Amino acid sequence: MKLLRRHPLSELQDADCVLTVGAFDGLHRGHRVLIDRALALGRQHRLPAVLLSFEPLPREFLNAADPPPRLTNFRERWRLLQGFGLDGLCLLPFNEKLRQMSGAQFVQQLRRLGARHVVVGHDFRFGRGGQADAAWCAEQGRALGFAVDVVEPVQLAGQRIGSRLVRDALAAGELTRAADLLGRPYSMRGRVLRGRQLGRQLGFPTANIAMHRRRLPLSGIFAVRVHARGHAPPLQGRPGVASLGTRPTVNGGQPLLETFLFDFDSDLYGCEIEVEFVARLRDEQKFESIELMVEQMHRDAAQARAFLE
Repeated sequence: MKLLRRHPLSELQDADCVLTVGAFDGLHRGHRVLIDRALALGRQHRLPAVLLSFEPLPREFLNAADPPPRLTNFRERWRLLQGFGLDGLCLLPFNEKLRQMSGAQFVQQLRRLGARHVVVGHDFRFGRGGQADAAWCAEQGRALGFAVDVVEPVQLAGQRIGSRLVRDALAAGELTRAADLLGRPYSMRGRVLRGRQLGRQLGFPTANIAMHRRRLPLSGIFAVRVHARGHAPPLQGRPGVASLGTRPTVNGGQPLLETFLFDFDSDLYGCEIEVEFVARLRDEQKFESIELMVEQMHRDAAQARAFLE
């Protein structure tokens, strides 16, 4: 899969393509239906299938003071999409120019990007102020020479699957429900940073990942499993316990994901790891002393071990 920025679809072998368009935050089961439909159309018409999305996400730009928690950062979306079979990921910068674009201008943009078929969800809206919807896009597309497939809602237990429903499940610590909505366990990934090594001094050496999000979709202490392809040997589902938050006892400030792997004594600095959240154990809290915090860390580790076993 190629990463295509702004207007680079000429990098693909064919100038025309099948586009599926949206924010795709979380890449949940509803998004997978859109992607699978684009892939099927691509095979049928012998065209590359491309996902068109935005950075930052539209709601992050439109609600800059209070953005919704982001489920997947760019690295996580890219890694997940690499396994879906798409030919390209095209990113448009969501900025004031794009926000002010009319519906008519946006469909013209789709055609300039080579769209022969466009796949969108039933609730797809675009253009200045969300003035245009999927039905209008389909009508305009016919005049411009491309077809529009509108995908109906995907439901689970009578509820429409959407990124907001996933966020609600994560915020409530309902990780099994979030996994059902996503079609996979919820995880975060990133490169392991070299920090102050306070955990090592306390007997809990951790692999730390900085959070590239304005707001976190969940926080607390978790039983986790860790995956790392770049490590030798590769890690596959290694059990551990993780803290996700601001580390108030040590005045941490910036959000950090700190993971302690059980029975593991190797260097992960610089490795890209994926931390899969299995169960939420408790809230993050501020302790009166480091000693009290370490006592609780031992209890957390024991609880996580028991759960994962």
